[in-house]
Amino acid sequence: MNERIVVMEVSGLEALHLAGIVGQFRDLLAETRADTDPAVTRLLPDAYPDDAQASREFRRLTGADLLQRRADDAATVLRTLGHDGTDLDPESDPDAAIAVALGETEALAWMRTLAAVRLVLATRLGIQTDDDHHPDDPRFGVYDWIGYRLDGLMTALDRG
Repeated sequence: MNERIVVMEVSGLEALHLAGIVGQFRDLLAETRADTDPAVTRLLPDAYPDDAQASREFRRLTGADLLQRRADDAATVLRTLGHDGTDLDPESDPDAAIAVALGETEALAWMRTLAAVRLVLATRLGIQTDDDHHPDDPRFGVYDWIGYRLDGLMTALDRG
């Protein structure tokens, strides 16, 4: 059985920005304990909303594994972008389109990573409900852009 391929087209500059954001996300996961950063805590499910002690225990037992899987997904995004430790060629045209071919497994890693990055951004911006989102505030631009990319990827996968 052949794996379905999704091709995303991004500009060189967009790829560079996305790689920077995902790289910062990967670093956040590696350098921050979930119990010290609300943005990282938000990445871990509240398995028992009515029992804070049981939820803490669940996070203690599963949190490291969940965060490692998120870091692995981020590494997949960086690898498929071609930015897994390499820099964008300064001589390249930042507006030139780059085709990023994703197998289904890679596309799912992208979806999980973009969704997780949005959760971190939402926490940093104080977004808890739709009413907290201020589209005219330029600080929300990256949040909206990541959402746009996530929506486009989901739409492409749904077509298959």
